[in-house]
Parts: sequence; C-alpha cells; structure tokens
Amino acid sequence: MIRTMIGLAAALAAVAGAAGPAAAVTGGSGPRGAADSKLTLTYQAKVVHLTCGPAGGDHPRPVQACATLRDIDGNPARLKSGDAFCMLLYAPVTARVQGTWEGRSVRWQQTYGNTCEMARATGVLFQF
Repeated sequence: MIRTMIGLAAALAAVAGAAGPAAAVTGGSGPRGAADSKLTLTYQAKVVHLTCGPAGGDHPRPVQACATLRDIDGNPARLKSGDAFCMLLYAPVTARVQGTWEGRSVRWQQTYGNTCEMARATGVLFQF
C-alpha cells in the first residue's frame, strides 16, 4: 500500500511539473527599482497586497516575501518547490500574482492539487 501511494505521488508530481505555470513578466521602459513593486496575491477567497522597497502591505511576512521575489526577479514561475510531504487529497486551489515588479507588469497563476502543494511550491508568498 505504501509503495502504491509513493508511486501515485511520484506520478502526480510528474504530471503537475509537466503542466508548468502560466506566467508573464513584461518589461517597462521606466527606471527600475524595488519601490515600483506592488503586487496582489490571491488564492481561494484570500487576498493580500504586497509592496517591496520598503516591504509592506497587508502580507503577514512582507520582508520574507519580498526577499523571495527578489531572488526570482519577481517571476513566480521561477519558484523552486520545497520538499514537504503532502496528502494525496484533490482539492484544487489556484494561486495568482498580479501587479508590478520593479516597473514590469506581472501576471501569474498556477493551479495546485491542494493548499499543501501550493504552500510547498510557493513558500512564504502564499502563507496568509
């Protein structure tokens, strides 16, 4: 039974990875700076606003969220998934990021099998 669950988890991870996230980060012609970073993050009925430079908004961990975004140049499609174990419960959730990062437009969304998978993939960004 455990082998079956591990095999199923591996198969689901492969399928999820093959689908890939939808992302768009388009360039702007103005000067770039963290002060131009204003994003809205949503999943289910939850919404938070995040600004970077300085870190703020109503995100519960804005400093860490801004650091994460800095590491991936504001492109959530570049997030590296963690290694937490999630239950094989299918309750899809779609995470979205919209706004501007250093003057560039950001529109990203990805659907995960459940909130645990979303948290594993996005880290602090969607911990609200």
